[in-house]
Amino acid sequence: MAIKLEMLRVFRVVAEQGTLAAGARLLGRTPSAISMTLAQIEDEIGAPLFETDRKSRLTPLGQLVLEESRRATDIFDRSAEAIRRHAISTAGIVRIAAVPSATVSLLPAVIEAFQTAHSDVRIEISDVDSVAVRRRVQRDEADIGIISARPDDPSEGELIRCDDLGIVCAEGGPVHAAHLAEGGRSGWGLLALERLIANPLCHLIDDPDVHALLAASTLEARNTTAILSFVRRGLGASILPFDAVRSQPEGVEFFVPSHPVGRRELRRIRQKSDRPGAQVEAFWDLLRRPFPTL
Repeated sequence: MAIKLEMLRVFRVVAEQGTLAAGARLLGRTPSAISMTLAQIEDEIGAPLFETDRKSRLTPLGQLVLEESRRATDIFDRSAEAIRRHAISTAGIVRIAAVPSATVSLLPAVIEAFQTAHSDVRIEISDVDSVAVRRRVQRDEADIGIISARPDDPSEGELIRCDDLGIVCAEGGPVHAAHLAEGGRSGWGLLALERLIANPLCHLIDDPDVHALLAASTLEARNTTAILSFVRRGLGASILPFDAVRSQPEGVEFFVPSHPVGRRELRRIRQKSDRPGAQVEAFWDLLRRPFPTL
């Protein structure tokens, strides 16, 4: 009997749960049926996968089979989900993974233009940081990615737009007051007057004050809306691009320190070997059009 995907799924569940009974409950099957499936896998492989009958400890071979089982079942599940999504939208689907600031400032206008010509195409947006964007594109979990990058590192992706990075703080708070007192010629060191709300964009600023504050930060957020909410609440100050705060909520101030100037680029990425459909290609092309920001 050849090894089947469902066998690998059963083995994975039991191995991850640690006991035969727990695996059986999760799978909704009897322990005897699960035990028979595991025995079939071991017979096919020709070696034991568990060190004890309790299924609580894997053999070295079992650990390797677990890794392969995870890989195989994850790939199948992603493919099955993609098929289900395509069945919902017969005109096709475009999957976008983008950094939060791009979701706020760039994508609304792009989506509006895209839907004018492709109203029946399904669009899925993932709001994640640049590291997760790259990972989703590499794993074929997204057709197009939008990342934040430093202008001095043009090794990845194609430029969409560039904007200033600056300090976002509460109106009337210590950072804002110090900025006004200095007549607008402020440095990044003003962030030391409040708690730094860390986010991945902070790492794009090459300044020793920012580096030290990042190392000491005890609060981190990756969603633009959450960061602005925390700032407005008085929980600290942070670093965001101008596009993300162009339409600032009441009670929030934004300014660009005069030294050193921090810039952020938005870039589009996709798999080089990918052969995108017409819908994905159309969305990809729209990302370079000069849409107004929100």
